[in-house]
Amino acid sequence: MSTSARGEVDDWLRHALPGRCVFCLGDCPPASAWCEACLDDLPWNRPACPHCAEPQSGRGRGRVCGHCLRVPPAFDAARAPLRYEAEVARLMRRFKFHASPRAGTVLLALLERALVQAPRPEALVAVPLHPRRARERGFDQGRWLAERLAARLDVPVVVARRRRDTPSQRGLDRAGRRGNLRGAFEVPTRLPARVALLDDVMTTGATLDALAQGCRRAGAERIEAWAIARTPAELW
Repeated sequence: MSTSARGEVDDWLRHALPGRCVFCLGDCPPASAWCEACLDDLPWNRPACPHCAEPQSGRGRGRVCGHCLRVPPAFDAARAPLRYEAEVARLMRRFKFHASPRAGTVLLALLERALVQAPRPEALVAVPLHPRRARERGFDQGRWLAERLAARLDVPVVVARRRRDTPSQRGLDRAGRRGNLRGAFEVPTRLPARVALLDDVMTTGATLDALAQGCRRAGAERIEAWAIARTPAELW
């Protein structure tokens, strides 16, 4: 991490003190990272397609979207409680690119809050980084999230493998992203029947779909895809 990046993270951490809202720096309830006003103002992802969690508006709100009807993903349902916008996007960048544990802890707490009613899986599978990218970045945010969430749910983490270092997804449409990731993941151990996949941000769902296919091959029967945030289609 560069000196300027460390300075930015350190400055943010100094202001995100216990007892202060991580978003507005105002007072917040004990043992909470946010105030109720800021929590209400977050870009919540509702309504959304129950199958892929893509944000919805207008007609068809809360119903399975047309994309899922035409080409159903390999997972059975998706939960992405927030949209990747505004404060959520800024917090995610601090976590993902500056390895901020404070930002990661807040994001994980928001995800946990949204998963209270979700059925507990028998195992958690994080989207793996390719080893080369993990070395370059020095931080695997998916593994970081999965280990902490699995400990709180009291379920094991199963480590999947990325079989190849796939090209960047930037600039690809939905079909291109699916093709780019076809066969990219494998799970080297037998999975229980019910698993949840975990990623930080879900864009088209192609990555989680490819990982779900690998989990099906490893014996999973009921698969949910979990992400903290879903990117609206206009931002792809």
